[in-house]
Amino acid sequence: MKEPEGRTSAVINYPCPWSYQIIGADEDSLRRAVAEIIQDRTYRMVLSRSSEKGKYRSFQLEIVVESEGHRLAVYEALRAHPAVKIVL
Repeated sequence: MKEPEGRTSAVINYPCPWSYQIIGADEDSLRRAVAEIIQDRTYRMVLSRSSEKGKYRSFQLEIVVESEGHRLAVYEALRAHPAVKIVL
């Protein structure tokens, strides 16, 4: 897809650290989902926020991605997991 006039795409040099914001209802289920998707790679997952009534939890997930394909594959796997409500 061509960028609109005056806009350019960011250049990402791989491998590089990448962060995903994931939101779900149950912390344990989210942690299991991430472990299942990331498998044996090193990652860091930190609670960043809880909703006012505690129904949803938001986590910052940090990993090193090897390529654009890897970055997108992790995003899609997180997005498709039933424990994950939103991925940013």
